[in-house]
Amino acid sequence: MEFPSPNLNSQMDAVMRGQNVSLSCFNQNKSLRITYFLFRGEKCLSIQNGPMTFNLTISEARDVGPYKCKAQVSNCSKYSREFNFTFVDPVTAPVLNISVVQTKTDSYIMLRCISFNGSLPINYTFFEKNMAISPAISKNVREPAEFNLTKNNTGEGKEYRCEAKNRLPDHAKYSQLVTIPSAGGDSCPFCLQLLLLGFLLLVLIVIIPTLAFWMLPKYKARKAMKDNAPRVYGNTPMEDGIYANICKNQAGTEYSQEIHYTTPMFQEVAPRDQETCNDCKTGYVYSELIF
Repeated sequence: MEFPSPNLNSQMDAVMRGQNVSLSCFNQNKSLRITYFLFRGEKCLSIQNGPMTFNLTISEARDVGPYKCKAQVSNCSKYSREFNFTFVDPVTAPVLNISVVQTKTDSYIMLRCISFNGSLPINYTFFEKNMAISPAISKNVREPAEFNLTKNNTGEGKEYRCEAKNRLPDHAKYSQLVTIPSAGGDSCPFCLQLLLLGFLLLVLIVIIPTLAFWMLPKYKARKAMKDNAPRVYGNTPMEDGIYANICKNQAGTEYSQEIHYTTPMFQEVAPRDQETCNDCKTGYVYSELIF
């Protein structure tokens, strides 16, 4: 009678620490009365008559295996293939980043998704609302998965998210929704910037000549007043300047009288006789008072 080797399997081979799992051992020949033995390494964990299911808790490294099953009928026994579990850390919620380059008619969108924790490899899938828009992108290193797409600007705003999943199928995680607002068919993202730049240049072109024309006459007037202002050199009144005053008498004889322009200094002095000339009015000495 045919007596094939038993089969040993589990619904999953990737587990988390502390997870409860089941191992099933059975033989295709169900007419025989078979005794089953479960081993981990060389240690026998359980014995049972008939097809059996072993419930285990995978808590530490030794619990991952190897496991094997022995089926025995009378003095005949056969072993299954070895089976091992694998510890896998679940992924955390991924982060979705979106870069958009807009033209007048289209938007070029780059989606980048990464989960910073979880055992590798990790498969990433991108969604628009609830519809997958990419195949599963597998990453064996800790780097973002990328997906590019092009959209026209006439539609409504779109919502995107991504899914991260490793060998623990029941522990897939999703990113938060990221919304790209509609740009509109006639939008131009650079037009406002160009208009603002042009407006600033126009303002500068108007203001600079206006300031120049407004300040130049004031500068010239101030410079002229400075040049025409009398200069004072020392404390002696006679140093400020000497000018000649020419008079003619009735005989036609000319004589000169000096007029001194100076800063007044008030002090008590003795009176001085004025010079006289025949048939001529007495001359006068004038001083100029400068404030």
